[in-house]
Amino acid sequence: MTAEQSLSFLVIGTMMAFFIWDRFRYDIVACSALMLSVAVGIVPFDHAFDGFSDDIVIIVGSALIVSAGVARSGVVDAAIQRFLPDLTSVRAQLALLVVTVTVLSAFIKNIGALAIMIPVAFQFARRSNVQPSVFLMPMAFGSLIGGLMTQIGTSPNVVVSRMRQDLTGESFTMFDFTPVGASLAAVGAVFLLFAYRLVPERKSQHVSVNQAIEITDYTSEAIVPAGSPGIGKPLGNLVKLGDGGAVVIAIFRRGTHLAPLPDIKVEADDILLLEGGPAALDRIVSQAKLRISGDRSPAASNGKAPADIEAVEAVIASGSPLVGMTAQRLALFNNHNINLLAVSRQGERLKQRLGSIRLQAGDIVVLQGTRRDLPPFLQDFGCLPLAQREILLGTIRRATVPLLVLAAAMGATAIGVVPVPVAFFAAALAMVVFRVIPLRDVYRAVDGPILVMLAALIPVSDTLRTTGGSDLIAGWLSGVASGLPPAGALALILIAAMAVTPFLNNAATVLVMAPIAASFAAALEYRPDAFLMAVAIGAGSDFLTPIGHQCNTLVMGPGGYRFSDYPRLGLPLSIVIVLVAVPMLLWVWPLR
Repeated sequence: MTAEQSLSFLVIGTMMAFFIWDRFRYDIVACSALMLSVAVGIVPFDHAFDGFSDDIVIIVGSALIVSAGVARSGVVDAAIQRFLPDLTSVRAQLALLVVTVTVLSAFIKNIGALAIMIPVAFQFARRSNVQPSVFLMPMAFGSLIGGLMTQIGTSPNVVVSRMRQDLTGESFTMFDFTPVGASLAAVGAVFLLFAYRLVPERKSQHVSVNQAIEITDYTSEAIVPAGSPGIGKPLGNLVKLGDGGAVVIAIFRRGTHLAPLPDIKVEADDILLLEGGPAALDRIVSQAKLRISGDRSPAASNGKAPADIEAVEAVIASGSPLVGMTAQRLALFNNHNINLLAVSRQGERLKQRLGSIRLQAGDIVVLQGTRRDLPPFLQDFGCLPLAQREILLGTIRRATVPLLVLAAAMGATAIGVVPVPVAFFAAALAMVVFRVIPLRDVYRAVDGPILVMLAALIPVSDTLRTTGGSDLIAGWLSGVASGLPPAGALALILIAAMAVTPFLNNAATVLVMAPIAASFAAALEYRPDAFLMAVAIGAGSDFLTPIGHQCNTLVMGPGGYRFSDYPRLGLPLSIVIVLVAVPMLLWVWPLR
């Protein structure tokens, strides 16, 4: 072993130990490992930041934006309420998510399948009052095992097919992977449904003061316009759209105040007084196509684009000119181009119409306006803005655009028109251009620490290849495998591919391990197919770290996972994969 190889193993081993220790944030550990690699000379100066231009960084960042756009559009809420209104069991929700991602991953890129379903996971988590971490890691692992089922499901399958063509003159076909891959996917999915509790519930690592503000008793007012899907249906159906986070406290119909009984039929032009949290109010308003505050958009009065409109939460200070006044008397919209969307008053349920509420010091209000008009209004009227967080109530939604963008990206990659990084980057850009996600929110969607960690780790991991460390590992494996029976050798190749792929990308793992597997098979006069398949399965089954595959990385930030959480669920799943894969490979691909 050369000095450079020893340094590479030492740096990577130390880095892994710090990841597992979890004392320092993962991006700091990764950057420190990169600087240490540069300092000892195993990463050249001119290649230290190659990771920032790597395709994986582009894919993960773009997928986060695309997923945020789909979530923001409201189409996920509408689909769940329409097709799965009563699915509240955590295990049933998990089964739907894992099975859907697994099946989709057989035919489209697994990161695309995962990006589609992440917003659904967040909706289910809110409905069941659990953390999204319950769903996200099993979904990521499901996307990996789903990719094992077809030739196009994952990059290792494509690469190993090409290598078989070079070795035998005949490539694997589209569904040669299916008998073994489908068995692994089925067993793996069942395992995930029962073993998901191995991972503790985690809160997102990026929970901020903004997200910590939980105000659940806002009073808002909405009109039922003609064409609303809620017309003619019981009021209870409309309330269900809020998933228990909001209620109707009064109905005003043609000047009459009606009790909000669950079985009362909603009519056009009804005025509904709603109480609840901003997110729940938004779900009811957007899905029932209601109109907030008379549908008076600030964009209509000053020509500003909708992207310039935002809503803020503010506390009315003592001495504010608003104290004792009503929104109707102030004529907020006509005089100041500001809409009053909701009011919250601690310890009191407000039952008047929104414009008639006499404001008091300490009231929390949701105000909507342009970024030009809101700051001077807040200053002039003694309103203290809370830490800014995303308020979707009253915003314009474009439900079909994100689906069309995502479908176009996935279709383009499926038929090979453009590579995955270009397709996802274009999709992320389209989400911004078509105003699915406002420009100011784009960088909130991108998980900076995750991208920095990835970019820093790529040159560090590549030192295994550049120093010859991967060849050294290959030599050791070849020596050990020669003394094992066929099933043992097959298992060793599979386990080695699983162990190496976090540090080489999965396609590179195939390039390193496949020649070893083929040489070993030839030396024992075995057919190479089972060994090549074992390499592809091992390279596509990285369940032990968040860094070996972009699907694992994609859920790390939103799930709030720690580095050490992955092997808790991933190690037993890897053992299951090995135990099922080896006999299946020997049966489907006989050695002689």
